[in-house]
Amino acid sequence: MTPLILPETADTAMRLAVSGLVGLAVGIERQRSGHTRGPEQHFAGPRTFLLIGLLGGLGGLLVTNDAALAGTTLIAAGALLTVGAYLLSARRNTPETIDGTTEVAALVVLALGLLAGGGALRFASGLAAIVVLTLAEKHRLHGWVDRLDPVEMRAALQFAVLALVVLPVLPATIASPLGDLTPRATWVFVLIISALNFAGHLARRVVGRERGYAVTGALGGVVSSTAVTWGFSRESRDEPGMHPAYAAGVIAASTVLVPRLLIVTLLLNRDVGLALAPYLAPPFLAGLFFTWRAARTPSAARTAADLAPRNPLRLGAALQMALAFQVVLLLLTLARTRFGDAGIYTSAALFGATDVDALAVAMTRMDSNGFAPVAARAIGVGVAANTLVKVVIAGTVGRGAYRVWAVGALGAMLAALVAALILLP
Repeated sequence: MTPLILPETADTAMRLAVSGLVGLAVGIERQRSGHTRGPEQHFAGPRTFLLIGLLGGLGGLLVTNDAALAGTTLIAAGALLTVGAYLLSARRNTPETIDGTTEVAALVVLALGLLAGGGALRFASGLAAIVVLTLAEKHRLHGWVDRLDPVEMRAALQFAVLALVVLPVLPATIASPLGDLTPRATWVFVLIISALNFAGHLARRVVGRERGYAVTGALGGVVSSTAVTWGFSRESRDEPGMHPAYAAGVIAASTVLVPRLLIVTLLLNRDVGLALAPYLAPPFLAGLFFTWRAARTPSAARTAADLAPRNPLRLGAALQMALAFQVVLLLLTLARTRFGDAGIYTSAALFGATDVDALAVAMTRMDSNGFAPVAARAIGVGVAANTLVKVVIAGTVGRGAYRVWAVGALGAMLAALVAALILLP
């Protein structure tokens, strides 16, 4: 009996089904958007796109079942058919036919069918969802792009170079007489600061300047509340009229740190997370209150200087902050090397001052019996040290009313946390 080219199994059927559904989804979107009707209609609708997806799926199955020549021929035929259809359509010389989005979508469906036929079902399905969403949101995407001014576009391209070109080539560590330098981690800090600046710029355009800072701070707190404090403290020097708004962003970032830390701790070690919650509840409530108060405080009117265009990334300020952060890390390393660890709480304070997330992960991985209360208290000490660092940053780098708001609110959060550590068992 001649062996089958393709195995008749449920896996084969699933691969072909996903390939066809990918094409059908894209075809339905093209039909719904009107690209398959009228005098300027394109070559493919739901049925054709379904067949293109199946063609890619069959090609992928053949390639993975020792029939690479047959599979490659099918894929090449589908690609040539699509390119030929575009060439014929483009001869009409109208904006709709020259656009080529439908034909490119057909090539993408062919490639996704190939992926699904090769077994990458989740990858193909996820990409298909992105493709359909992108096609359906054409007008919204065009509107966003039209609203980008040249300064914002240039900033986005600069950030792409910094993240995709510069970061991968930086070494993780460099030995020095004072201790290990961390160029890659420092550059990540630069990217965080720059991304926060850019996100804040966009948020202020969407929800307004005052509310935009609070939103940016809360989002930034998911990544690094210390970075938010650095950034907004530096910004307070340049825009005195927005001091309450900057303070609201810093307080929101430190408030978001609490649920972020609790979630991480509960996922890694439930006992430690439950023991930690009572310590972090008071500063969290204080943070919510002061964020609300600062966000409701009106800021001064915009001045002419506020309207001057500038790079949303603020790379110069980000580099200064990152270098200062690296110096702080070196000094802490030197202090720890010279004086050693005077108990777990001293170590927690040192680690928490720079990276409270790393401290939390370390504490949750100590599985000694009865250690959960000690681990929770150590994390609380680390959060207190981290908050103290932010108080110092806000007090020394910040200016004017921002310094009053930020230092007062962060100091209240710190006091609430220290009281909980002292009074709770």
